[in-house]
Amino acid sequence: MSAAHDTARQAVADALRKAHDGLPFAPVPPVREAIAAIDGNPLENAYRIQQINVAHRVLAGARRVGRKIGLTSRSVQAQLGVNAPDFGTLLDGMAFGDGEEIPFSRTHQPKVEAEIALVLERDLPHARHTVADIIRATAFALPAIEVVGSRIANWDIRLLDTVADNASGGCFVLGSQPVRLEALDLVRCGMLMERNGEQVSVGAGAACLGNPLNAAIWLADTMARMGEPLRAGDVVLTGALGPMAAVVPGDVFSARIEGLGEVRAAFSKQPEIQS
Repeated sequence: MSAAHDTARQAVADALRKAHDGLPFAPVPPVREAIAAIDGNPLENAYRIQQINVAHRVLAGARRVGRKIGLTSRSVQAQLGVNAPDFGTLLDGMAFGDGEEIPFSRTHQPKVEAEIALVLERDLPHARHTVADIIRATAFALPAIEVVGSRIANWDIRLLDTVADNASGGCFVLGSQPVRLEALDLVRCGMLMERNGEQVSVGAGAACLGNPLNAAIWLADTMARMGEPLRAGDVVLTGALGPMAAVVPGDVFSARIEGLGEVRAAFSKQPEIQS
């Protein structure tokens, strides 16, 4: 790749990072055309742009704590014209405690979705993984709420936009009661999410590629192929169990997943703007 192509990728990364870090939040137009104009595989270039910004944050002191899987719903894949998930990186600054107030100013056009999180106790380095590999490597599961966000104006995204934008990652909340996988039915487990006490989303494990373990297999294979295999200690957000819901300041969400219990995400009442 030429220096011109490196410069083009850097320009897209800079625009997304400026939107992410800026206060007040100012989203940018879609970046898919700029990515498509760079020589090489467009999807690979989108992931390279994602990696540029992750590396920038790690150099600034952030710590990688895991990965998130997106586009695990067949209907969402159809909307974007793709037939596979995507992934993003979880950093320590994205994590909030169960019920801890999330500053609304830290979010970007936020929406929430309920997920099952896996916490690994073994590496997953193989080119191809099985369900048994994932089960053996998983220490425990937790209920999770992912707060997705987009630095792209009005969520006008396609695959290249969301991949470059860290798979539309925002922040995440994990429950505090770990459960071993052998105690769970990950396919049939029901999910109910409420916003301020009113139901906003229902679903089940089967909504996530038929089984959240299928999503984990895809991620493990993909990361090994890219030379960045999943490691012991990683958190894996396996994908949405039902429709996402929009967020406004002051909202409190609770998600209950059968066999895993409940997790809460609370947002500050005012989008505090710091100068």
